[in-house]
Amino acid sequence: MGPWIETELDPSDLALRTFVNGEIRQNSRTSMMIFSVPFLLSYITRFMTLEPGDVLLTGTPEGVGELRVGDEVAVEIEGIGRLSVHIVPSE
Repeated sequence: MGPWIETELDPSDLALRTFVNGEIRQNSRTSMMIFSVPFLLSYITRFMTLEPGDVLLTGTPEGVGELRVGDEVAVEIEGIGRLSVHIVPSE
């Protein structure tokens, strides 16, 4: 999760890109998702009430691969920005 949550952005057709050590691994758009964000919200609220601060994770586009200690992973979402993390050993 990033340092803030964007609430004024239409999620229906945003570019998504994931880089591992600077190499692009995923490159897609939210419009290519099997189920749209509005559909997912509608579906999940049939079974539970969503409260302010709840987060719905949707999965990722093709291109997922193994990550190793020391890798840098960066995710970019159009209109939001870029979040980078370094993979560290588990304790």
